[in-house]
Amino acid sequence: MITIYHNPRCSKSRAACELVTNASASEPVQVIEYLKHPLTVEQLKALHSMLGGELLEMVRTGETEYKALGLDADGVTEDQLYEAISRHPILLQRPIVVRDGRAVIGRPTENVAALLD
Repeated sequence: MITIYHNPRCSKSRAACELVTNASASEPVQVIEYLKHPLTVEQLKALHSMLGGELLEMVRTGETEYKALGLDADGVTEDQLYEAISRHPILLQRPIVVRDGRAVIGRPTENVAALLD
């Protein structure tokens, strides 16, 4: 099963979704519109674990909410970031594609292609 956390208003997300759909004819694909169905803190932690790297890599730091919530301040904890993403899903980087316990951020789409190989 391939899961894509998707925002249909985002061109990069649409491109990744199309790539996944075209490349995985024999594998089921689950598309989750995360803005309509926000992830829980536990789901975000699991997703971060599959992505690896720093938590901020999966956060859209350029969004207005990021600064408005004070997430750019010194001393913000990972728990505070997880909670903020859960409550404000616009902060989640997009798209994110998961397959076989691994995940990638689909910017650039070559990341998704590498996951599907």
